[in-house]
Amino acid sequence: MSERVSNAPVALTTFDNPFSPFTQFNEWFVWDSTHGYNTCGYLARIARTSSQLTDEENNAEVERAIDEIISLDFMNIYRKIRADEQILS
Repeated sequence: MSERVSNAPVALTTFDNPFSPFTQFNEWFVWDSTHGYNTCGYLARIARTSSQLTDEENNAEVERAIDEIISLDFMNIYRKIRADEQILS
């Protein structure tokens, strides 16, 4: 399992999306959808979150799922970003 570098929330995005899923979610989502990625749906299928888990457990599960998606991403489409990271357009 990967070690967290910071406590900042993480998100899954694509290499070519110029928007931040943290601060520009609507623009990010439109870009993602119109380019056919459906990143939110993909992450939802992989992450085993539950209302029975704490927020911390769900966040850890989302990060685990992001790491799994990236490890299987042979086309290098996806990347994990942290909320405190700057998106470079």
